[in-house]
Amino acid sequence: MLVLRLLNVVAPAYFLCISLVTFVLQIFVFIPSMFRDPSTTPLFSPALLHGALFLFLSANALGNYVLVIQSSPEDLGKDLNLGKGAEVADWLDRSRSSGSALPSTHFCRLCARVTQRHDHHCFFTGNCIGSKNMRNFIMFCLYTSLACLDSLVAGMAYISATLSMSFADPLAFLTLLPHSISQFFSGDLLSSEMFVILMLYLWLGIGLACAGFCCHQMLLILRGQTRYQVRKGVVVRARPWRENLQEVFGKNWLLGLLIPVLNVESNYRRQKEK
Repeated sequence: MLVLRLLNVVAPAYFLCISLVTFVLQIFVFIPSMFRDPSTTPLFSPALLHGALFLFLSANALGNYVLVIQSSPEDLGKDLNLGKGAEVADWLDRSRSSGSALPSTHFCRLCARVTQRHDHHCFFTGNCIGSKNMRNFIMFCLYTSLACLDSLVAGMAYISATLSMSFADPLAFLTLLPHSISQFFSGDLLSSEMFVILMLYLWLGIGLACAGFCCHQMLLILRGQTRYQVRKGVVVRARPWRENLQEVFGKNWLLGLLIPVLNVESNYRRQKEK
């Protein structure tokens, strides 16, 4: 438990550090290198368009990241309507009967909160993912993977221009790291260039992990399940996939796709309760 609590603190700090390094490299290294002659740069140049795209992706990733961790335990406890005399500790020792709590309600020892429709505990946000922040978590994973892909492409373009190498051959990227390590220790490669090369592989790993997690999460949402229900073997009632999507993303899904919006409760669930 101590290791998990430590990871719950270190992982968010690690993510914010990687985000800061990525932002600095993009703004102060990659994008300026795209301007060959600033005096003759057109208004809608590829460098400016790339900068605007990166800022859009970063703002959505960071905005949804903040919204994921914004839900407070008190608000979740009120929404659960546990009843008079109910204690959160009842979920620790499982003394309450299975019918006294809402389906998929779970108390997390790490963040000390009760989560409705609990999916999993995310260490990179230090928070549990449930009905309150599922949409923001999906958007966070989506825009993080896109931002990593954008940084990967920009970094490869920078390395290609700096080291005068081509990535037309797919094996060039796979052999880049071992060749770079040998050149670095032989003194033929600068520390800054080696750092960018290491970041390329880090962006690739984070981007693929976030994209795969996002796809897996979307598949569970289409089936109307959560990871907690799958792990516990809970059988869910079959519903049309459109209803499952609407329950998570609400009717204003397009607004949440373009800008970070807090999803306190979906419009679909509110209509059902009425």
